[in-house]
Amino acid sequence: MAGKNQDVKATEVNIEDKLKMLFDLQKVASEKDKLKTLRGELPLEVQDLEDEVAGLKTRINNFQDDVKNLETLISNRKTAMEESKSLIAKYSEQQNNVRNNREFDSLSKEIEFQNLEIELSEKRIKEHTIELNEKSQATETSQLLLKDREADLESKQKELEEITEETKIETEKLNEKAQKIEEKIEERLLTAFRRIRKNARNGLAVVSVERDACGGCFNKIPPQRQLDIASRKKVIVCEYCGRILVDKDIDNDNIEG
Repeated sequence: MAGKNQDVKATEVNIEDKLKMLFDLQKVASEKDKLKTLRGELPLEVQDLEDEVAGLKTRINNFQDDVKNLETLISNRKTAMEESKSLIAKYSEQQNNVRNNREFDSLSKEIEFQNLEIELSEKRIKEHTIELNEKSQATETSQLLLKDREADLESKQKELEEITEETKIETEKLNEKAQKIEEKIEERLLTAFRRIRKNARNGLAVVSVERDACGGCFNKIPPQRQLDIASRKKVIVCEYCGRILVDKDIDNDNIEG
């Protein structure tokens, strides 16, 4: 029943009033766009800085994990070296008490193997130490960069908050005004308005005819079509850009929501 009442209400609004309401809605939307332009690129800059800060924090955490892993590897290699040295001392002492050359040669091979293990550990420790220094330096560089970016982000956020606060009351008034107008426009036209506005580069979904041309794309409009637009008896869109067309005099007697 409610839907039927809305349909009846929609049919009671003539085309001329619909065009006036769409034009009024466009004016309010354009005012809201002007307020947004005051913020300029700040929202995008804030978003980019937030993304960069998050990326730097992840990078620093990864570097710190790498540093811990490398420290563990170095520590393990040092422990292995001490174990090898202990084994060498043990095998050397055992060589003094061997009963034959076979046992002596076997212990010599063990000593040789442990010496190779020590050389390998020294090599790995050197490699890990170089990598550790690089990771530590990269961590410090990233931390300094993070500090700068966080300061930039804080500054940009504060600037954006100040502008948003300055325009808050006006934005709320425009939102209320737009809502009142939208409540009077049938859903089909409102959906079309929003779709056109979304696709339009300058946010203009409803434009007037100026100097025999579309106020959106500036293509010429034939005289007969201009007469149809001026009659306000049907909703006419530009055949080039798809914007809703109204005559230039509609602003003189438009209805406010």
